[in-house]
Amino acid sequence: MPAPGSRAPAAVALPAGAPDADERGGLDIDPVVLRKIVEYVTDRTPGTLHRERRVAGLEVGDAGPRARVSAVGDSVDVRLELTCVYPTPVRTTVHTVRERITAELARLTGHHVRSVAVTVSGLRPPAGPRAPKIQ
Repeated sequence: MPAPGSRAPAAVALPAGAPDADERGGLDIDPVVLRKIVEYVTDRTPGTLHRERRVAGLEVGDAGPRARVSAVGDSVDVRLELTCVYPTPVRTTVHTVRERITAELARLTGHHVRSVAVTVSGLRPPAGPRAPKIQ
């Protein structure tokens, strides 16, 4: 039943003898898309931060979480590197990240997450207002 004030979806008439939806084709989701979903979900999880990127000791910006995803059929294995806020419970943050990744991949893609290996590469205080740089 449609929500009040919304329209019902239009019925699509298929030609006679058209195959069922399950027989019309398939959908393949590239592992790059799965990786981007994992990184997005991790980045939006409370307790995670972007880490500083440095070259020769100079700050050159920041980078978010990094993920590697391997998929076989509808099963996914995730390796994730992230930075956590200090002082928050790291175990709680990592547990939340794992749950959110599993739920979002299932919701958005229908893939089942077999494992999520998390490496916490750093702990940093929450970002406050930056001091102006002298040029």
